[in-house]
Amino acid sequence: MQTLTPHVYWAQRHGEIYLRVELSDAKNLDISLQENNTLQFRAQGHGAKGDNDYEFSLEFLEPVRPEISHRSTQRQVDIKIRKQEERWWDRLTLQEKKPLFLAPDFDRWLDESDAEMELQAKEEEKINRISVESRVRKDPYLGLKKGYLFMYNLVQFLGFSWIFVNMTVRLFILGQDSFYDTFHTTADMMYFCQMMAVLEVINPLLGLVKTGFFPAMIQVAGRNVILFVIFGSLEDMQNKPVVFFVFYLWSTIEIFRYPFYMLACIGTDWKLLTWLRYSLWIPLYPLGVVAEAVAVIQSLPIFDETRLFSIPLPAVLGRSLSFSYTLQLYLVLMFLGLFINFRHLYKQRRKRYRSRKRKVH
Repeated sequence: MQTLTPHVYWAQRHGEIYLRVELSDAKNLDISLQENNTLQFRAQGHGAKGDNDYEFSLEFLEPVRPEISHRSTQRQVDIKIRKQEERWWDRLTLQEKKPLFLAPDFDRWLDESDAEMELQAKEEEKINRISVESRVRKDPYLGLKKGYLFMYNLVQFLGFSWIFVNMTVRLFILGQDSFYDTFHTTADMMYFCQMMAVLEVINPLLGLVKTGFFPAMIQVAGRNVILFVIFGSLEDMQNKPVVFFVFYLWSTIEIFRYPFYMLACIGTDWKLLTWLRYSLWIPLYPLGVVAEAVAVIQSLPIFDETRLFSIPLPAVLGRSLSFSYTLQLYLVLMFLGLFINFRHLYKQRRKRYRSRKRKVH
């Protein structure tokens, strides 16, 4: 084989020299720095003159460090050399006349002022990163907190999944007849899940999660009023079809919400699950509130008749104040809570997907 010289392209920064050797499928690479500050390159590969032995040498303008890093790809050989002193060179080689095989690498090329700006930006980024790391103290209990949150979300996911699957199977087998005994078949598990959900109000107060306390309190308190006060205390409400729709909408939302938070504890993000978490609530959350409102409205005459939870009044004003008046006020607050939580969830969704677009662009 004839020994030839490959095309070599170069660029520099204040601290490094970059060489790109146009030699594809390079083999038997021999790259070394000689004692006279000269880079010696030898290899076999496919260059401008086909498959041949290629070699070149470059005597640098100023001293460089002996450590040389290189990477060979199917198209080229990239070489990085660190300068002994971080300063800008007027040219690459000691000899003033540029070798014929050497040319600027315009893909990497920067003039001195641009390189200084790039170096300054890197230094500022490094300083900012160190500053942030110094301000953020490592939490010695972080692993314990994540483990607790993971297990909490896992338990809630399993609970609501059991309710959802139970109701779905019964719906396919019994049809509309399954509407009337939903409470008796799933109430115990729903009681358990909703009592566990009280932790979602406590977690923000303890700093375990970044979500707001107020939206969590509205949702948990609202659901527990429906479950314990409307359904749990009135036997006449337990056989009504509205129980099926309330429970089914609740469980449908939660079987996507809890696994999303569970995977977030271990730094995992599934795109489909993320989209469902931030999109399903748009139709389901208002439907859930409407179903809860129907349950409240259907319970009003029952509370009037049974006088359950009625507020005693002085004899002058009458016997007692029916609990139904309290529930009518609660109906207004329920739709106010819908507005607050809907706005909160919308902001979360917009923030989530706006930040993802920034990462893409």
